[in-house]
Amino acid sequence: MNDAFSNIKPLFRSHVENHSSLAKSTHNERKQKLKRLLKNFMEMENEAIEALALDLKKSPTESVISEILGVKTEADFAIKNLTKWMRAKRVSSPVAVFFTSAWVRPEPKGSVLILSPWNYPILLCLNPLIAAIAAGNTAIIKPSEFTPASSAFLKKLIEKTFTENEVAVVVGDQRVATELLSHPFNHILFTGSPETGKIIMAAAAKHLAGVTLELGGKSPVIVDESANIVETAWKLAFYKFANAGQTCTAPDYILCHEDKKEALVLGLKENFTAFFDGNNTKQSKDYCQIVTHAHFDRVKDYLDDAKKMGASVEIGGHTNREDKFISPTVLSNVSLQSKVMKEEIFGPLMPIVTYKNLGEAIKFIGEREKPLALYLFSNKKKNQKRVLEETSSGALVFNDCVIHHTNPNLPFGGINNSGLGSYHGKYGFDAFSHEKAILKSASWSPFKLMLPPYTKRKHSLVNLIKKLS
Repeated sequence: MNDAFSNIKPLFRSHVENHSSLAKSTHNERKQKLKRLLKNFMEMENEAIEALALDLKKSPTESVISEILGVKTEADFAIKNLTKWMRAKRVSSPVAVFFTSAWVRPEPKGSVLILSPWNYPILLCLNPLIAAIAAGNTAIIKPSEFTPASSAFLKKLIEKTFTENEVAVVVGDQRVATELLSHPFNHILFTGSPETGKIIMAAAAKHLAGVTLELGGKSPVIVDESANIVETAWKLAFYKFANAGQTCTAPDYILCHEDKKEALVLGLKENFTAFFDGNNTKQSKDYCQIVTHAHFDRVKDYLDDAKKMGASVEIGGHTNREDKFISPTVLSNVSLQSKVMKEEIFGPLMPIVTYKNLGEAIKFIGEREKPLALYLFSNKKKNQKRVLEETSSGALVFNDCVIHHTNPNLPFGGINNSGLGSYHGKYGFDAFSHEKAILKSASWSPFKLMLPPYTKRKHSLVNLIKKLS
């Protein structure tokens, strides 16, 4: 720990000293770095899968689906498009300055700090890094202390790929993160809870650093009377309970039309039986564990509190603290005052609340913090249009869940309590770049005709320019 603290200051200084060199790097040089990162990552794929198994008991297949594939897609997309992203863009000049030429040129922000989370410890570290490197920055990465095997993997990968004065991994607990935040980084990207996001934003404000906050909150699902329940059930079962529900965009609760509730519960139950060989009472090789005992206790408390306040366990409800296991659990008759309906669950509990008409569901969502994602299962275009126009969320997905983050052409980010800023693809490049305004003037300027003292003739000339502008 002492070594980590003592190394942060000289490490940060070395990154600052490397700024000017990286700012001049060409698209070919940056592409080569990204290609080297991707090559080393794919060569170390089995090590990544082993690390995820150690930290989260994640199956090899789920590791490839949820982490490996996402990193490869993001890197390939950046390599393919980087030349276009880096080009200066010519912009027009208004009449008042017709004698000038103007451009907008992206330049690196400088030193970037990436504070990555434990739930997808590799994906949510490397995808922001890909954007930071594409934009020409240095980066210091602080992985979560809750996933030590993944942190060790990341450190090995980065040291194999980059020099320490360009990209470095610093491991440690919250005290290390606090020490890093005391330095004047140019931009900070944090993925985590809204509560911690406020702390990050306050620390960044001391240096007027830019921030991208990928937070979370309670992402709702609306299932209306026209929804295809067969399709809806497998998608909710899969995307909610992948990674044991420890996903920032996972469906947090369902607002289900009262006529569809019984069919939906039955469909969820059938899918759990199929996913886990009929066993929903103990750990499956295809089902992740809760990351720590502290997180297990938090989610278990939500479950106990909900039951105490009258909730019915429709599916699951089984727990084992020693194995950090909580089975996929569906709750109904949930009190809106219970913790499970007030706090982000970030675990394998799915409350169902019924409604009579769509207006009730929209009102319910609007009375709460803006979510990172909102999911609507509906085959009615008028309902889709209404939810689009009458709700606010980081993303809106029709008839599916979570997969919007796999499209690098879409921004990934929240709004207000669920996040600030976005990344992925070009949006990530933009997040780590400064759009510099460049103007080149001709040797002659009409403003010379308007210098003081101001005469009536000069006033008339100004009014003429105003009229033409």
